[in-house]
Amino acid sequence: MLRVIVLFFCTIICSAHLVAQVKTDSIVSTSTKVDSSQTSVIDGKLIKSGDKIHPIQDSLDIKNLLDLPEAAALDKKWLDELYSNALYDTIYKSVVEMSYEPVEYPELSTDTLKARLARLNARTPFNVEYNASLESVIKSYLKHRRKSFEKLMGLSHFYFPMFEQEFATHDIPLEMKYLAIVESALKPRARSRVGATGLWQFMYGTGKEHGLEVSSYVDDRSDPIKATTAAAEYLNRVYRIFNDWDLALAAYNSGPGNVNKAIRRSNGATNYWNIRHNLPRETAGYVPAFLATMYIFEYAKEHGFKPERPDFQLVQTDTVHVKQMISLNHVSEATGIKIEALQFLNPAYKLDIIPKVEGKTYTLRLPRTAIGTFVTNEDQIYAYANAEFEKREKPLPELIKAESKITYRVRSGDYLGKIARKYGVRVSQLKQWNGLRGHNLKIGQRLTIFPKNHNVTTTTKTPKKVINTAGKQTYKVRSGDSLWSIAQKFPGVSVDNIKEWNDISGNKLKIGMTLIVSK
Repeated sequence: MLRVIVLFFCTIICSAHLVAQVKTDSIVSTSTKVDSSQTSVIDGKLIKSGDKIHPIQDSLDIKNLLDLPEAAALDKKWLDELYSNALYDTIYKSVVEMSYEPVEYPELSTDTLKARLARLNARTPFNVEYNASLESVIKSYLKHRRKSFEKLMGLSHFYFPMFEQEFATHDIPLEMKYLAIVESALKPRARSRVGATGLWQFMYGTGKEHGLEVSSYVDDRSDPIKATTAAAEYLNRVYRIFNDWDLALAAYNSGPGNVNKAIRRSNGATNYWNIRHNLPRETAGYVPAFLATMYIFEYAKEHGFKPERPDFQLVQTDTVHVKQMISLNHVSEATGIKIEALQFLNPAYKLDIIPKVEGKTYTLRLPRTAIGTFVTNEDQIYAYANAEFEKREKPLPELIKAESKITYRVRSGDYLGKIARKYGVRVSQLKQWNGLRGHNLKIGQRLTIFPKNHNVTTTTKTPKKVINTAGKQTYKVRSGDSLWSIAQKFPGVSVDNIKEWNDISGNKLKIGMTLIVSK
């Protein structure tokens, strides 16, 4: 009982102590309470002390602006098509491997095709009369290449207006615009296996005859307008020889000499279809491919084609003369135009850099919406470009004119890397200049090279490399020795090993010379 009473009093005392503690805390709390009725004026607005102030994005900040994802995705698909070589490869293959076997395509009857070709033949100087071979090509294209043609029709909206303008100036039939589809699939940077380049596939020599410049920075063969002017001039030349546009087409592909040979082998016949069997295989499929392309474009609506249109038409672009060296990346940053679009509009600049050369005028093609921005601020843009060029770790390549090219003859022991090092160029450049797909070379093969070292020629003897023989097994050449006989003396060592270890390009040895025979 006594224990219960003691516990009761202890409980009362503890409760009283806690009450006293709460009262003490309430005094402290009262002394630090903030009056929420107090207000302040911030940026002209009445803000209460307890209100949260949310940050506002700077309207001048352009670093975090985002494009509409759906539109950006469509842009990417379109630009991928512009720079894909798939169309060019497909067309080239279709011309070289053209088949004239009958094609089942019930959507186009022979009678309908004959009637349409007759109407087309009446309004063009080309011979578009019906024949079974042309029918098979047209039906094959309609059946197997519909998507490709829709893409080509989309590209044609940009390129055909400039083609028609140049051809009208030079009295070329406007239907000749379809030739660029057969030649390059409307790819300004298309390059054939033999080095023909551009929309109109000019070889270096032919392009030079018509004023097309080729240098380290610029390849006018990829300039749509300059190359089209050159194509018009060349077509006029071959037309004056044959006085027939079908034969002029054949001569554009294989040269007037091959057409003349075909005429001779055909007992003087001058109708393309009568000499076709005596033309080179590629040329034999060339005119049918051209006429089939013309038919499909002219009757695209009747066949239900839905072309993909480009983001802008030629009339929506304009050019400005460039006053100082500038890169397309600098232009992109200054104008907000995507670099891919600038590359599409300016395909002649191989390194995406527009050079400044005394006596030369270079132009920059831009969408009209960006012309004002560039012209108004060009001093600032050039200053920015100069500052950026100064920051580059690697110096810009020296401008090398195509006239400085040399022809190198491949010798035993040569390979692309060795030749590239000798002339201060890259292996990729050697492959590009010579239309090489792989790394294989043949002794005696001739390579075109644009050397960085202008003093290097094919007859220049490079200083003999000093071979360090320290710590390696060596062999002194004796009378009667050859690379093969020496290699046989050392198991696991090949002739190529000895050449590589001793920097030997040929097979000649001198008596007394010391060779490394171990790695």
